[in-house]
Amino acid sequence: MHLDILEDLGLSQNEAKIYETLLLEGESTVTVISYRSKIHRRNIYDSMNRLIEKGLVFQVIGSGDKLYKPVEPHKLMELVDEKRMRLENVMPELIDVFEKKPHLEAAYMYKGIEGFKNYLRDMLSSQEDAYFIGAKGAWFDPRLKTFLDRFLVDAQKRGIRYYHLFDYEVKDRATHVPQSVGKPYKFLPKKYSTPSMVDIFGDHVVSFTGAGLCKISDDITIFVNISRPLATSYKTWFQFMWDQCPELK
Repeated sequence: MHLDILEDLGLSQNEAKIYETLLLEGESTVTVISYRSKIHRRNIYDSMNRLIEKGLVFQVIGSGDKLYKPVEPHKLMELVDEKRMRLENVMPELIDVFEKKPHLEAAYMYKGIEGFKNYLRDMLSSQEDAYFIGAKGAWFDPRLKTFLDRFLVDAQKRGIRYYHLFDYEVKDRATHVPQSVGKPYKFLPKKYSTPSMVDIFGDHVVSFTGAGLCKISDDITIFVNISRPLATSYKTWFQFMWDQCPELK
């Protein structure tokens, strides 16, 4: 059913199979669980005890044979919330350790959807305004929706503002994008639309290949340059382009 998701939540493969079997079968004995899940009986007991400790399974009292029953699936959300809370509790310490380490000039690449998320996390960490040249609304790729919703909330809390120079196509074919991100924004003239884009924030200059109108390719490549002087120069060039673009009516 959804074994991969259950394992992503921290369940072992056997724990995920047992919990899924109980959801499908209802209260069951170890014999039934072993038969349905294809897990040997002797391996079930340890996994069952861990599921009970996690609050996902309980033993039915008063029955002849030991019966086990699953807790309703909303408990899984509690596990996620508990992990997030534990991480939030240590986050200030982790950030403090990270920020005390001297940051040298560097260049590296991110790849794919997860790499795109890392670039957005870098933007949050900078806690500085962001400037976009040739923006295409790539953030609005449907695969990023859940991540983006949380990102936008976090960015607002940190006071990050966005200054977009959108490609002309956004004006005609993706009007929801500028409406969603809000002003200030402008549109580049049609003849200056390109297949690439550049973002500048903090000491980062980030360029992309594989970004399209409201979508990103599976193998998108994100080139990251970390250099305060370079970022300052790009912001100056951004300002020149901004000043040359017509004001919105």
